Amino acid sequence: MTEMEYGDRREQRRTVGRGTAWLVPLVLLAAIVTVDLQTGEKFRVVSWIILVPSIAAAICGVGATILFALLSLAAYLAVDTAFPERYRAGTADFVLLAFGGVLAVTASVVRTRRERRGLHMRDIAETTRRTVLRPLPPNWAGLEHAGVYLAADVDARVGGDFYDIQPGPNGTRVLLGDVQGKGLGAVETAAALLGTFREVAYHEPDLVTVADRLEVRMCRHRGHTAALGRYDGDRFATALLLGFPKDARDAVEVINFGHEPPLAVGPRGVRPLPGGERLPIGFGDLTGAAEPGAEPGPPACRVRLDEDETLLMVTDGVTEARDRADEFYPLLDDVARAVAADHGRAAPRRLVRLVREGVLRHTRGRLDDDTTVFALRRLPEPQSDPGPASTTGRPSRA
Repeated sequence: MTEMEYGDRREQRRTVGRGTAWLVPLVLLAAIVTVDLQTGEKFRVVSWIILVPSIAAAICGVGATILFALLSLAAYLAVDTAFPERYRAGTADFVLLAFGGVLAVTASVVRTRRERRGLHMRDIAETTRRTVLRPLPPNWAGLEHAGVYLAADVDARVGGDFYDIQPGPNGTRVLLGDVQGKGLGAVETAAALLGTFREVAYHEPDLVTVADRLEVRMCRHRGHTAALGRYDGDRFATALLLGFPKDARDAVEVINFGHEPPLAVGPRGVRPLPGGERLPIGFGDLTGAAEPGAEPGPPACRVRLDEDETLLMVTDGVTEARDRADEFYPLLDDVARAVAADHGRAAPRRLVRLVREGVLRHTRGRLDDDTTVFALRRLPEPQSDPGPASTTGRPSRA
């Protein structure tokens, strides 16, 4: 299950809760009326009805708050006039109740407007997130995959983590990264890198060229933001660039831009994969890699990857997650122990769920950084059916 699906379920539960929220002030109103009538003249609590519109303002809509304000006034008059005149609460409490109802309706209007504004901003953030982290079709490009993104700012739902899968004539390429910093600047940088990756990974036959073009794109992006008057000179991104060549189903090409190495998870255990080590994207000006006509960067490292192994990639929101004792989340040990007990947990969807729940349990739900968990493995190669043949060796006719 993706984080988007978790968010949708939370929204559904919240909507259901809103639909039955009117029961709370209604029960309170009935309880106050009943108590006041049962206790008689010596203990009058009818003035407590002022709590009813106040609670309605906090949990109900504007229409429901108006209704409860009017119901409270009507109930007050009905109950208070049922007593002898010398035991009545009187006009002063009625005026106070009416004034409280007006304040409750006003508060409900203000709260509703703020919630609508918040939902609008939430929709904008969700659209931005879908632009950066576009939904991937299931079993895309010959890969079974699963991913989850957890924003440190739950309301924002967007940050500098990014990942994508790009199929092409030269094989399938995968990019996962983490842009330094937060806010819209990090989102813009992630979008720029992903846009370049989606084009170059499709056309370029060499994975090294894809990596070099990402470095050039970062340099151009920083120049553009500087021209706009926004200093972005220190922006960089750590990333993993993977290539699944068509000519080798038991291998994967890895270029590591200063990121945590990917983990190969399978029945035989967990092992980090080496990669063509590079500086983070954005440091190319130190080596001249971002200059026109520069020499290609270090070659990609081609390593063995068995068909029953899953590649697990995470951002530093996982590796740097801390508990109250300031201890880091033991990712490798946690995954190795779980997969050793149940080999089925190496499946991408179950593996992502395992890490997600482990991080949230370790941090008790308090994330200090955006967290991305992404897992994938090759789908089994489809077996071709030769079909029935005649005894002469020629295809039979139906």
